[in-house]
Amino acid sequence: MNFLRRRLSDSSFVANLPNGYMTDLQRPDSSTSSPASPAMERRHPQPLAASFSSPGSSLFSSFSSAMKQTSQAPSGLMEPPGPSTPVVQRPRILLVIDDAHTDWAKYFHGKKVNGEIEIRVEQAEFSELNLAAYVTGGCMVDMQVVRNGTKVVRSFKPDFILVRQHAYSMALGEDYRSLVIGLQYGGLPAVNSLYSVYNFCSKPWVFSQLIKIFHSLGPEKFPLVEQTFFPNHKPMEMGAQNRGKVASESERPVFTTGSTP
Repeated sequence: MNFLRRRLSDSSFVANLPNGYMTDLQRPDSSTSSPASPAMERRHPQPLAASFSSPGSSLFSSFSSAMKQTSQAPSGLMEPPGPSTPVVQRPRILLVIDDAHTDWAKYFHGKKVNGEIEIRVEQAEFSELNLAAYVTGGCMVDMQVVRNGTKVVRSFKPDFILVRQHAYSMALGEDYRSLVIGLQYGGLPAVNSLYSVYNFCSKPWVFSQLIKIFHSLGPEKFPLVEQTFFPNHKPMEMGAQNRGKVASESERPVFTTGSTP
């Protein structure tokens, strides 16, 4: 630096410089900025590198890591884990819809689901049940049964259904299809499926499914008894009247197969 000062103070050296050279040296350069002091650099830190594209996630990770460290012991060493408490799961409730002639509880006595979860059996007939089904709350069943002369009233949420009783009968007051709909509404699994239980409430409906198989496989592989379906008694009465009218008006003989009229 002293060398430059001595050279620039020499009049012969300055005289040999090109015109305007000293003027250009004295003019401040607008393209470059003067370097800042370290204190200023610390006061105005540089922006983060472009590789940190998600500062939010990085901040959350750092915060989570800090929280984990503060949750440890003050010495910085983690405490040894204590003995884990075994989780006791509630027993699964099996609702068996059947009469009292078969005691289903003894067949499931001592049985466990996956060897861990106990099975609690509740048994009742359709006539002894009532329920309420919800979209998000499942199905709550109310049961009123008589066991050994004692009336038992319980409310519970079954986990599985075993249906061993017909849900529909032609007898008065033995139409329990609404209960089947309620169990299905509650999303309960069952054996047989509640869909099949409901379909089997109508024998003509079941026979219509058999007719589909009959037409698919043919009468040789899947024979069916010939039947006729009437939605009510009126077509039957009209058919009987028409047959009687035709029989009275017609005097032509009935010919069997192979005979000549």
